[in-house]
Amino acid sequence: MTATFPLGPFTPSPANPILRPRGEGWESGNLYNPAAIVVDDRVALLYRAHAEDRVSRIGLAWSDDGVRFDREDDPVLFPEHDYERAGCEDPRVTRVGDTFYLTYTGFDGARAQLCLATSPDLRGWAKHGPLFPGFNTWRTLPYGPGGPTWSKAGVIHPEPLGGRYWMWFGEGTIHAATSPDLLHWTPVADDEHPMHTPTPGAWDSTLVEIGAPPVRTGDGLLVFLTNGATASSPTEVDYRCGQIAVSVDDPATVVARTPEPWLTPTSYEDTHGMIANVTFVEGLVWFRERWLAYYGQSDTTLAVAICDHGPGKTVSGQ
Repeated sequence: MTATFPLGPFTPSPANPILRPRGEGWESGNLYNPAAIVVDDRVALLYRAHAEDRVSRIGLAWSDDGVRFDREDDPVLFPEHDYERAGCEDPRVTRVGDTFYLTYTGFDGARAQLCLATSPDLRGWAKHGPLFPGFNTWRTLPYGPGGPTWSKAGVIHPEPLGGRYWMWFGEGTIHAATSPDLLHWTPVADDEHPMHTPTPGAWDSTLVEIGAPPVRTGDGLLVFLTNGATASSPTEVDYRCGQIAVSVDDPATVVARTPEPWLTPTSYEDTHGMIANVTFVEGLVWFRERWLAYYGQSDTTLAVAICDHGPGKTVSGQ
């Protein structure tokens, strides 16, 4: 069986949360919002964590079954430059050849900027800086961060489409960008012309945000897990997870959207934490004959939802 739109259904694992804050150091306060990738028949998670100072770093954990993880002691990505002095946040990861491409949010305390780093081994990262200075993915909405620059959340497809590599990015609204070399990226349209926007009156009426890198289906679609929210204030929110699809022949146009979320805040950890009522997905892998979707719970703990297609079936894309 090939992947179809939408993916699923997904069921939260009874083992959740699969990772929690620990110790008194850099991951002692909150641990959430992971990227995921399969390497040498193991699942690797690159997760966001911080202490009480809320300055985020990115840690690395490994699993043989996709549920039970062993963490490395030290963060693999941490603030070094002025544009990320208040945190390295919310990673997504893609492998092309022998190189891992990590997008993350560099936060300076006032501005969020989508940044890129590359690595041969998930541990040592070369940083390439902010990708879209002067681009604000909230530009078309009547609320959200002001100023000329704000961008988050980038996912990269590992194969070129029409001779170019593609990235989809954005918080508030979602945009597309292309690259000849995976390092230098140009938005397909300016920040006043997003490809996907919130849906009035729906579960994603306040904002949409790209979630995990896309999965290619047998009928020529790329399927994305996404995040959407309704909010009455910056701390009174309801984040849920949905899906969108684009055609490989027109990657900057959304051709399908799930009218209802596939994951909603239900457990105690989903509804209690630093920011309550949040399920926020950033990682998706096909591993041991099932889909594993990794998400943050209320910006405090980390969980997995599982879609088991059963024995003997195969899925294209991951």
